[in-house]
Amino acid sequence: MEVSPASASAHSRLTAFQVLQARDPGVAKRALAVRVNGELRDTSCEVSETDTVEPVLPEDPEALEIYRHSTAHLLAAAVLDLFPGTKLGAGPALKDDPKGGFYYDFLQEKPFTPDDLARIEKRMREMVKQNVPFRRVEMTREEALQKFSADELKCYFISEKGGENPSFYTLGDQFIDFCRGPHVPSAGRIKAFKLLSVAGAYWLGDERNPQMQRIYGTSFFTQEELDAWLQQREEAARRDHRRLGKELDLFSFTDEVGSGLALFHPKGALILHLLQEFLYEELFARDYQLVRTPHVASSRLWETSGHTAKYRGDMYPPMQFEDEPLEYQLKPMNCPFHIQIYKSQPRSYRELPLRYAEMGTVYRYERSGVQHGLLRVRGFTQDDAHLFCTPETLEAEIIGCLEFAQKVYATFGFEYRIELSVRDPENHAKYLGGPEVWALAEAALTQALDRLGLAYTRVEGEAAFYGPKIDIKVIDAIRRTWQLATIQVDFNLPQRFGLEYIGADNRPHPPIMVHRAILGSLERFFGLLIEHFGGRFPVWLAPVQVAVLPIADRWNDRAAGIAQTLRQVGLRVEVDARSEKIGAKIRQAQLRKVPYMVILGDREAETGTLAVRTRSEGDIGTFSMDDFIARVTREVQQRVITP
Repeated sequence: MEVSPASASAHSRLTAFQVLQARDPGVAKRALAVRVNGELRDTSCEVSETDTVEPVLPEDPEALEIYRHSTAHLLAAAVLDLFPGTKLGAGPALKDDPKGGFYYDFLQEKPFTPDDLARIEKRMREMVKQNVPFRRVEMTREEALQKFSADELKCYFISEKGGENPSFYTLGDQFIDFCRGPHVPSAGRIKAFKLLSVAGAYWLGDERNPQMQRIYGTSFFTQEELDAWLQQREEAARRDHRRLGKELDLFSFTDEVGSGLALFHPKGALILHLLQEFLYEELFARDYQLVRTPHVASSRLWETSGHTAKYRGDMYPPMQFEDEPLEYQLKPMNCPFHIQIYKSQPRSYRELPLRYAEMGTVYRYERSGVQHGLLRVRGFTQDDAHLFCTPETLEAEIIGCLEFAQKVYATFGFEYRIELSVRDPENHAKYLGGPEVWALAEAALTQALDRLGLAYTRVEGEAAFYGPKIDIKVIDAIRRTWQLATIQVDFNLPQRFGLEYIGADNRPHPPIMVHRAILGSLERFFGLLIEHFGGRFPVWLAPVQVAVLPIADRWNDRAAGIAQTLRQVGLRVEVDARSEKIGAKIRQAQLRKVPYMVILGDREAETGTLAVRTRSEGDIGTFSMDDFIARVTREVQQRVITP
């Protein structure tokens, strides 16, 4: 809608707020920001008669990010009021981050304490009551560098990201920081917020730089939303995979091994094995072929693939040995290896599609500040696959990948949402290949989604550097989202590596390559599962499926016999033969989250029956051995999701 208030003259300039006010005072009052000709701006910005002005309201997709970014600035303003001389780093809003809705990095010698957070939050509330306005200030690059010459952090942002006319925002008397905006009109618009924690963070994520203090917080449009989120956060803390991993003896990290490199204990390794076994069943049913590749390779592979140019910061540095002319690197991706297997012999269109799958371990240099238990590690195993196909079979292969993902997520009880990630229309230089192949790849993904009737959101700028992709994000038991599956169409790598097949016309053609993962990183998926189930794994995944608990020592031999019978039908059983009261044994099994407990006392020994408990229902009655085996094995075979 164009600006056209009746009172405006041909040369007058109004603020966007005034335009909204003239159109609809109620909308103007609710607007957090505006879109001017599609660009996000502050409501205080000036507009002309020919500009199109639309409000950004709380229900709009961009609104919460703007709101939280503004809350981050409110936090920084309060810190500067209370701790003069503090220097400011970055202060963004966060998306899908377990630590909250925003953070701000501060450089000061004295560590922030819990009491300091309470003081800062109190000062923030005072500024909200005072309705302190956000004000945008623009300077030339030279003016800004001169004004902030004593602040090396601001000068870095001005030099690297400011352009010719960097913008700054003020809030109160002390706060001014480099920022593109937009922000809400004033602090009074921020209704519900909470500071959460303090952590260390290196400047620019580089361990060689000074360590800053990062304050995390979150904010919502209403107190009710904030209270619900805090309750969910408490539940997430109870489900934290790092705590449960230690309590259930699943995995650990040690300084001796190195940061971000997980050690899986017997029970954790067993669960990973069961996950892989499940995936292998599905792979073989879908005519995949297994391959296996090295952990290191010549650096030339990554130069050809484009990873060196586009991905260098996440790769480990090359290694060179005196008697070797080549440099070697730990692999960050499996795809160049699968390409080499494809190239090992001539291919015909009659062989395609070829589906190569590998549980391939890769290594990426995740900075220490972003590592998070199993969710962000430096060495991890991907359920990776690469499909080589013709244009005629591409859509069917994408559909097959989507159906594979649907089957897997249903097995674990996950809801999910789908995103179609395409390239940034304003920055083609960051991608490989021309517009024609990108259009073909995007069309194939779109048609596959439409053929299956799947709803999806189009996301610009999130494509891989070699092609567009479908990303699937699952929703866990407490409504958090996690990025898992990815299906990426790639016309570029086959051309860069010179791949060919002989077509029906007896001429060579480049195949189309589909990169596909369902669980993504097995380590990350394992961490997700721990939190999704709260450590209460379904029977088919539980490291110990049945605990046999004799009431007295005289029944220990009988308990061992029951355990042996259950093991013979493939169940995982442990006997608690300690000289403890049965109540203590039950509590221990509950803490270990064992799905089934068999209680063995005088009555059970006399009748040859089993008194059975479950971790969620308690006593469920007396079973014959055959009936109990039938119940448990059915749950295992059908992969039933039990509470």
